[in-house]
Amino acid sequence: MKQKKIALINDFTGFGRCSVTVELPIISALKIQVCPLPTAILSVHTGFKNYFFDDYTDRMKNYIDSWQKNNLEFDGVATGFLGSAEQIEIVGDFLKKNSSALIMIDPVMGDHGKIYASYTREMCRQMKKLLHFADLVTPNLTEACELLNIPYPVRGIISDSDLAIMAANISAKTRGGKVVITGVTMDFDDEKNISNFIYDGGKVDVVTSQKLGGDRSGAGDVFFAIVAASVLNGENLLNSVKKAADFVTKCIAHAEKLNLAWNWGLPFEEFLTEL
Repeated sequence: MKQKKIALINDFTGFGRCSVTVELPIISALKIQVCPLPTAILSVHTGFKNYFFDDYTDRMKNYIDSWQKNNLEFDGVATGFLGSAEQIEIVGDFLKKNSSALIMIDPVMGDHGKIYASYTREMCRQMKKLLHFADLVTPNLTEACELLNIPYPVRGIISDSDLAIMAANISAKTRGGKVVITGVTMDFDDEKNISNFIYDGGKVDVVTSQKLGGDRSGAGDVFFAIVAASVLNGENLLNSVKKAADFVTKCIAHAEKLNLAWNWGLPFEEFLTEL
C-alpha cells in the first residue's frame, strides 16, 4: 500500500482562503500527498482592491521539467485557475504526459453569466481542449454554458432536464464521463437552495443544500478539493459531492456567525479534522 500523490495546478494566494491555500490542507487532511504546480503568486486574491500578482507562466516548463527529470509520477492531477492561453497549452502537455493519472479539471472561467475579465476568447477555446483529458470536470453553470457555446439561462435558473442535457454533452467531450455542474438554482420558486448536478456515466443525481448568505471567495476551491481527493481515494462521485457540499455549508454557516467579510473566504480550519 502506498500514499497517493496529486499534482495540484492552481495559483497560490497568500490571503483570502482560495486556490492552493485551501486545497492543499484539505487534500492533505484526506491523506493524499499534495504537489503544487503554481500558475501565479498573489498576495491577496483579486476580490481585494490592491493585490500583488506574479505570473508564473515563464517558470512552469522548468518546474515541470524538474519533476520529469526526478521521475515523479502522480496518481491524480487537479487543475484550477490558469492565467493565460500559454499556461493552458503547458497544462495540456503535462496532462498528456500523465495520462495514467486520474485527471480532474475545474474549468475556472467565470460566474453569474459572465466570463472573468482576465479570460480571453482564446483562453476559453483552449480550456475546451483540456476536457479531452478529463476523468472528472466540475464547471459552474456559467462555465458549463461556455464549454458548450450556449446562452446563460435567465436569472441563472435552469431545469433538471436542461442540466441533464448539458452534463451529457460535456461528458461526451471527456475521457472519464464524470461531470458535476456546481452551484445551480433549479427552480424559480426556490432560490433559497443551491444544488450540485451530478452526471456519472449516464446516471444523474442532485445534491441540494440550503443557501446561506452571499458568495464567499474560495468556496468552489474547498468544494473541488474535497471532491477530487475523495474520488481519488476511491469514493463514488455522489458520496464525494455530498461530503463536499455538507462541509462547505458548515463552513459558510460559521463564516456568517463570525461575520467574516466575503473576501476572507471560508473558516475551514475549524472543521478540518472532521474530514
